[in-house]
Amino acid sequence: MTAAVTAADLGALIEADPDIRILDVRSGSEFETAHIPGSYNVPLDTLSEHAPDLARVRHPVVLVCQSGARATQAHARLTGEGKAELTVLEGGIGAWERIGGDVVRGAERWPMDRQVRLVAGSLVLAGIVTSLVVPKAKFLSGAVGAGLTFSAVSNTCAMAQMLGKLPYNRGNGCDIDSVLAKMEGITLAA
Repeated sequence: MTAAVTAADLGALIEADPDIRILDVRSGSEFETAHIPGSYNVPLDTLSEHAPDLARVRHPVVLVCQSGARATQAHARLTGEGKAELTVLEGGIGAWERIGGDVVRGAERWPMDRQVRLVAGSLVLAGIVTSLVVPKAKFLSGAVGAGLTFSAVSNTCAMAQMLGKLPYNRGNGCDIDSVLAKMEGITLAA
């Protein structure tokens, strides 16, 4: 079972425990749009590659994403590597903002779930319209529907993973060595 913390409780945790680390697993562009001050950005695909290293962080970690789904996946991956003292922010950054939690704001970009809805809806619409001329095009709409169904059942999203690789969603990138050093409180030599 995934340990979770509410947005209100996270505010109290941050004040009470200076050692707590907030790890945001959204894409770089989502992080740049808005994030909790002092949080670290390691997108989910990067986290998966470096889970053993991140699991060794000595401090308690709270995982954050847009809604909680990606943070829950990150939780499973890190606990599988032996990380203790690990929780997920219920409701993600949206819940944090709804309670009036501080956020650092940057350029406005669409969250990943909105991008997925746009692409999936566009593909379904294109499949239906094209099927009026080319009947087999209806299978595109069916394939998108099947993909969305699988995404819901498996709590994964291949389309989001592909969209996350676009330059628009990359942000400034993640220097994992620097993030790990900062999470451990180590100053890197220039």
